[in-house]
Amino acid sequence: MALKPSAIALSLILAASPLSAQPETDPGAGAPAAGPDAKYCMRVELTGNVIEPVKCWTRQQWVDQGVDVDKEWAKEGVDVRA
Repeated sequence: MALKPSAIALSLILAASPLSAQPETDPGAGAPAAGPDAKYCMRVELTGNVIEPVKCWTRQQWVDQGVDVDKEWAKEGVDVRA
């Protein structure tokens, strides 16, 4: 019986860990500054696909696709690779 409370506490700690590991972002701040060859990785939505793939392109490549990196970064941004 002593294991049940411990298991519940451990599951709550593990469930909260990814949430606390997420960096806090200011929705109005836009994408982080980086050089012209830096690749901005963002989630993209594909119709009929359950998994959201992540694409890493330069700012110009995103612009060519009709995406404003600064506007979309707060909700779709994942990483910047210099």
